Amino acid sequence: MASDDTKTGSGQKVRGLRLAIVGGGTGGHVVPGLHLLEHLFEAGQTTLDDLVWFETGRRAEIASLAGLEQLVGDTPCARVRIRVEPDGGGAPSMTRLLSRTPGAMMRARAALKLHRPDVLFGLGGFTLLPTVLAARSLGIPVALLEINAQPGRAVRTLTPLAKRVYHAWDASIPGSQDKRHLLTGPPLSSSLFTSGEPDTWRAQVGEGPMIVLLGGSQGAGVLNELVTANLDGWLAAGFTVVHQVGPGNLQVGAASPRPGYLALEFVDDVPGLLRAARLVVCRAGASTLAEVAALGVPALAVPYPGAGAHQADNARQLQGGIEVIANERLAAEGSAMVLDLAGDAKSAWRAEARELLQKRVPARASSQILADLLELAGLSGPRP
Repeated sequence: MASDDTKTGSGQKVRGLRLAIVGGGTGGHVVPGLHLLEHLFEAGQTTLDDLVWFETGRRAEIASLAGLEQLVGDTPCARVRIRVEPDGGGAPSMTRLLSRTPGAMMRARAALKLHRPDVLFGLGGFTLLPTVLAARSLGIPVALLEINAQPGRAVRTLTPLAKRVYHAWDASIPGSQDKRHLLTGPPLSSSLFTSGEPDTWRAQVGEGPMIVLLGGSQGAGVLNELVTANLDGWLAAGFTVVHQVGPGNLQVGAASPRPGYLALEFVDDVPGLLRAARLVVCRAGASTLAEVAALGVPALAVPYPGAGAHQADNARQLQGGIEVIANERLAAEGSAMVLDLAGDAKSAWRAEARELLQKRVPARASSQILADLLELAGLSGPRP
């Protein structure tokens, strides 16, 4: 889509959206923004005149953003690194966050003055604080996305500075009648519903019922260990296995290559892989669960304990469609649960799970969020 002004039917020029996005550190704080941009280019509600994306520079995030420039095409696009995290990654202490915020805020403010966005869209992560403060100091309206069922500290803290907070799950909406909160569901890629080649995956690993393990953008060590310990038994039972191990983990903690088994650092064709799966074993990150639910794929979720209660709360939103096992129980009980849930005896449960899951996740979140962002930017057209 061109970034120049478009014309109305009367010939009047209409300016496109100038957008700033802040979010990073993990795929879950990046992917929803990419889904929104994808919808923007497909829907034709507006053009995108300029984009600036504030990121942390962590490895998993860089991989998730690899296709950003290709997605936006000729639209002017800048990526600005805002570093408040420790050099080795991980969450900063409150002392570090507060000490690094003034400098990070000034860097964000300089980029915002240069790019002149109409609105800042915040996806979460530790870059949120300095960038939101910079936007508000310049009078730029802020909209936040809460992708988890339990609101994160950053969103809770910064909600008073936001014009709007979009919620993926009703559980994260506070009890007050504050009109700034809007339940939209999680932003999803339109390609999730329109693309994907399950036969391509079957051709790579075989025609047996497929178990898919998704470790997320950073991989999950406990899932890698589960596969290493139990792959032979799963293959002997007639299953095929596709295993997303995370960056740098192909030779660390993953099972060795063999017929019926495929290990990958990242998955490009998520829709096709999910459609090919009989059962998904995954962390309970909000973006992963949203994609699993939207396509109605039964799952065994393993909430990451390092996320506090966030992932466990996410999984509760899909009770009945997924089963949950605690991280500490996975080694002892996980393989038996996988074989049970993916087995022929559970076909009725899987059919019921598919129907329930698809009812829980709306498909129009990106459209609703984009329409509201345009309204906040003063560029609103008719609501979808």
